[in-house]
Amino acid sequence: MAERTLRGRVAVVGIGETEYYRHGGSPDPEFKLALRAILAACADAGLDPRDIDGFASYSDDRSDASRLAAALGTRQLRAASMQWGGGGGGCCAAVANAAASIVAGLADCVVVFRSLAQGQYGRFGQTTGINTISGEKAYLMAYGVLAPPQRFAMQVRRYMHEHGLRQQALRAIALASYHHAQANPRAVMYGKPLDEAKYDTSRWIAEPFHLYDCCMENDGAAALILVPADRASEFRNRPVYVLGAAVGSGYRAGAVPHNSPFYASANFGTVAPDLYRMAGLGPSDVGVVQSYENFTGGVVMALAEHGFFKPEEANEFLTLENLTAPSGRLPLNTSGGNLAECYMHGFELVLEAVRQVRGTSVNQVQRNDVAMVIGGPMVTPVSNLLLGSEATQ
Repeated sequence: MAERTLRGRVAVVGIGETEYYRHGGSPDPEFKLALRAILAACADAGLDPRDIDGFASYSDDRSDASRLAAALGTRQLRAASMQWGGGGGGCCAAVANAAASIVAGLADCVVVFRSLAQGQYGRFGQTTGINTISGEKAYLMAYGVLAPPQRFAMQVRRYMHEHGLRQQALRAIALASYHHAQANPRAVMYGKPLDEAKYDTSRWIAEPFHLYDCCMENDGAAALILVPADRASEFRNRPVYVLGAAVGSGYRAGAVPHNSPFYASANFGTVAPDLYRMAGLGPSDVGVVQSYENFTGGVVMALAEHGFFKPEEANEFLTLENLTAPSGRLPLNTSGGNLAECYMHGFELVLEAVRQVRGTSVNQVQRNDVAMVIGGPMVTPVSNLLLGSEATQ
């Protein structure tokens, strides 16, 4: 039987995005934002949008595949997939689902996208106006645990207690994201630098999270285009190959209320080994990481669970010098990430990984043949992705 893998079989040939806006700032509705990002990705690839035959997204994106196909004039819709659950944890899973569709022969040209107009439909972090609750919320909201920072703060506080993690490590992640955003005109926080004093004096949201430990809320859209690897040379840009992808979580990760047996975890304990196994790579092969920051504490857990350092080494490893391009030990979130570029539910991280491998990032790293994306620490399911150059296939 042939090996079951995505490694080197699918290529990213186009990326596109809209302008990124503060929450409520988009002049366009969500569906139009999705179309604008997809058309930008087509222009980047030199692709006729009518040649698209598949769509993939996550987190219940409201821009329906059939409606998009009609608006774009695509000749035939052959694949449409939506990743369940996990919020931003699906940003890499959507790419994996699209790649799997291509490898299985279900489609030949798939757009993966995320569109958000929170000004149009309401904020993800909003807790007012909820009349019915079920699942995890039924156990938490009665006790005043209403918003995501409150829920995840408890997991991070446990991790800090168990491993001696200091606030300075969380601060270094925020500072790195803001540092990179200052070279990125696309970033919502471009021209708004962050320093240690500003971080330390910012208000608490839910300890141990200061204001700058928490992701933004934004409007916009981002998209990329996947094709079979043997077609990659047909398009304009240097192709970027999917080397590996993994989706899921460990034993009883979704247990409620706050009752997972691995509570102080980003939920990559089983997912990270699957990723490395498919790609045939390890942590030392990765030159740059784009990690979803719902909150900085989850990034610490996720990086440790991907083997970049042991939990007890986090304070030493996580410094601004180590996390910044071009020559840091592990450059992190080189476009600004969810904290400082845009909260496009993590999909902007995938586009930045593509730019790094292409060599076109505004914060280009020295080791760019292999880029990792980490989706949604502390949610379930989570997902991850390794992208690489032609030399790494």
